[in-house]
Amino acid sequence: MNVLVVLASILFILMTLIGGRKGVRSFLALFFNFGVIIITIMFMNAPNINPITLTLIACVAISCINLFYINEVNSKTKTAFTSSIISTIILLFFIFFITDKAMIQGFGEEEIEELSIFSLYIGVDFVKIGASVIIMSTIGAITDTAIAVSSPMREIHYHNPQISRKDLFTSGLNIGRDILGTSTNTLFFAFFGGYLALLIWFKDLSYSVGEIVNSKIFSAEMITILCAGIGVTLVIPITSWITAWFLVKGKN
Repeated sequence: MNVLVVLASILFILMTLIGGRKGVRSFLALFFNFGVIIITIMFMNAPNINPITLTLIACVAISCINLFYINEVNSKTKTAFTSSIISTIILLFFIFFITDKAMIQGFGEEEIEELSIFSLYIGVDFVKIGASVIIMSTIGAITDTAIAVSSPMREIHYHNPQISRKDLFTSGLNIGRDILGTSTNTLFFAFFGGYLALLIWFKDLSYSVGEIVNSKIFSAEMITILCAGIGVTLVIPITSWITAWFLVKGKN
């Protein structure tokens, strides 16, 4: 507990010194997002509540915190928010279909021993839970990419107000292409770094490459990484188009 307090204090001091007031808001946003996730988990198995609908509400709340609370309400956050929600809804239908067809919902055989003392009849649809977990894992990257595209596009329009909608859209795509490579690699290493112990476990169990690839746990993580990459890629043209339409339409 003391270590956590020390690390949190160091993070708060650094974010305050470097980011100023926005750094303080970013630090507080971590706790607000954590609260949203806890509330979502509490209501996930409540009766008459659809996990998919609950996940969308949670994504809207997280997007509002990450965009409006940290960066305030302005043209770039409005367009980034709209793009994030549209991309999330499109991705959610795709994820729900993939989760059902890949049969990655529920628990893998490696987890059965740890869960054997618990009842698995908890009255929830594990396909929807699996889709909710994946979409909640990608919303942060989607909003981050959306604001990273809309913010420089607003600056381009501000310094060149006569730019056409097509040229502004093309500029947004070019900005997104520069972001895309680093964003997807960040997601890849973040997920694999978090599940490095799982790979070591597979090695200790003497799994072959085929057994690892066909493992439900490994497949679920790889699908999460790929869906996150799809979400980040999808939000770039959506954000570019919405931002270009909003800014040029506002000028006219």
